[in-house]
Amino acid sequence: MAEHTAKRLTISGKVQGVWYRKWCEQQANKLSIHGFVRNRLNGDVEALFVGEIEAIDQLIKACHEGPDHAIVQNITTEDAIGYVPARFEIKPTV
Repeated sequence: MAEHTAKRLTISGKVQGVWYRKWCEQQANKLSIHGFVRNRLNGDVEALFVGEIEAIDQLIKACHEGPDHAIVQNITTEDAIGYVPARFEIKPTV
């Protein structure tokens, strides 16, 4: 059985208003990753990924590119803990 982990990301740059959240949701669903993505009031995007380590690594790598019109300047990643429902969702801005 594959190992699972949880990672919290903060993605900065031109990542709002470019369909980043919807793109992230689509990528997560393809990789069977649970968690969420949401905009932050400061212009960043926050994401929580829970799933197989290999799939999360693949999604984090993809997040550095993002959708076509995004310009990702920086991504910080940290280990996360906690419960998430068995799905991936877009949450409201905080």
